[in-house]
Amino acid sequence: MMWIFILIFFLTVSWSSTKVPKKAVFSLGSNVDLHCTNRTWTEIMFVIWNIELKHKICRISFSDKGQSFDSCNDGKSLQNTSAGQSYLHIPNFSADDVGVYKCESVYTGGNENYQFEVAVTAPPKVSAWLEHRDNKMVAVCRAEKGNPAATISWSPAGNGSVTLQDEPDGFVTVESRLELSGDMDPENLTCVVHHLFWAQEKTLVPKLKEGFRLWMLISVIGGIIVLLAVFSAFAIKKYIFSRQCQQAETPSKSPPTEDVEEVEPYASYVQRVNSIYN
Repeated sequence: MMWIFILIFFLTVSWSSTKVPKKAVFSLGSNVDLHCTNRTWTEIMFVIWNIELKHKICRISFSDKGQSFDSCNDGKSLQNTSAGQSYLHIPNFSADDVGVYKCESVYTGGNENYQFEVAVTAPPKVSAWLEHRDNKMVAVCRAEKGNPAATISWSPAGNGSVTLQDEPDGFVTVESRLELSGDMDPENLTCVVHHLFWAQEKTLVPKLKEGFRLWMLISVIGGIIVLLAVFSAFAIKKYIFSRQCQQAETPSKSPPTEDVEEVEPYASYVQRVNSIYN
């Protein structure tokens, strides 16, 4: 039976008509169904999906005889509608599912060929903040890991520098940096982010980061403490120097001495007086 299936496959290659290209974009995490034909299994002989992904090439097929083949082994599967129409089911669509899906369905009397170029759309994670760079205030607006890339603008309008970074998983990070002039009030500045996933743009007001605020507070307090320490040391040194100068200028005074007249003994005095009169 298997050789019959293979023979039919190779015969249908020669019957293949030009593949009809289709482009499809799906949201990240959604369940995707790709339809190859509107015909039911009452007419279809087999369906083959050749899938070219970023990291691998694989195939999924099924025949009306109940024979199936799956080299993808990643959750994709062929399923049927209630009416018996075949479709490829992709659960929890991710960046790993982006690629080219080629479908061929063979039915009695002909075949159909389609090619789907499948992409993913994902909203970015947005953030905005203020930071100091080279003694200047800089506003930063970031749209992280979106697909397709977001667009960023500023209000009031400013000439911000924009960088795009391709992430390994296929998403894109966009960052815009705007240097604020001295007369620009950060409170009136807004960052506007547009993305295909959103019906309306996102508006953010950049603020100083909490960690940066704490660092600034610590820096200010530390600066005040250093200034107080320097001022105190200077004041103490000046006081000590003033005291030393005052002591050097004041002469040392010894207590005054009184001239003490030597008192002659009374007996000697009387004897000397008597000798004068004698």
